[in-house]
Amino acid sequence: MPFRLSNNVIGLLNLVTLLLSVPILGGGIWTATRGNGSECDRHLSSPAIALGAVLMAVSLAGLVGACCRVTWLLWIYLLAMFALIVALIGFTAFAFAVTNRGAGEAVSGRRYREYRLGDYSTWLQRHVESSKNWDKIRSCLVGADACRSLQDRNETWAQFVADDLSPVQSGCCKPPTSCNFTYGGGTRWGKTARLGLADPDCDEWSNDADELCYGCRSCKAGVVATLKRDWKRVAIVNVVFLAFIVVVYSVGCCAFKNSRRDSIYYRGCGWKQAGYA
Repeated sequence: MPFRLSNNVIGLLNLVTLLLSVPILGGGIWTATRGNGSECDRHLSSPAIALGAVLMAVSLAGLVGACCRVTWLLWIYLLAMFALIVALIGFTAFAFAVTNRGAGEAVSGRRYREYRLGDYSTWLQRHVESSKNWDKIRSCLVGADACRSLQDRNETWAQFVADDLSPVQSGCCKPPTSCNFTYGGGTRWGKTARLGLADPDCDEWSNDADELCYGCRSCKAGVVATLKRDWKRVAIVNVVFLAFIVVVYSVGCCAFKNSRRDSIYYRGCGWKQAGYA
């Protein structure tokens, strides 16, 4: 019986994903074990190791099952693919739901925007604000020198207000505009007397490079805005990836049926030969 096209396609696709899983898994292990890794690196290594290991296991099951026509391996492969499809649908729907609110506010006379934590979805706020998560995020920001590019600039006030700052730079690397601090260049600001009820972030500001506004709500809002932007992009990519996975799953179902038919065919041939004998 000729080797069917669906088995070839599944085998080829899983060979590609198997090769892709090697650098993902290797990179995650290297990041987790290197001696000079930051807290941020170690925090990101666990998902990479898990993704690489699962991708490798599923790819091996699909590759061996399709090429060797091992029915039970193809069954495990299809079960894993079905679980992945369900998970992708759930995550994509959730990502769109939690990223449908919030945007930066334009500031008069400035190119950059400022961000308010209350403008975003409750789940994103709680996720970032929890002390356990924020301690790790803050450690990542400090370790990655998130404000280094601003610190190294020797700009005039006119140049600074013309900068297109990222959400993290706007929220973490400078005080809120409402504080009315005096710009001193880079990330240096002079505190001035404040009248009435000012933003509590004004008291959090420090010119210390390891402090700045990392304790401010505006910094958390900048992180949430970045998460919202990235999750929105991931959700859009997931829609395309989901369509691809559904096609692969359909081809896998064909390969599974072929494997079962071949198994029944060869078993039947064996019985006939035994009967003739």
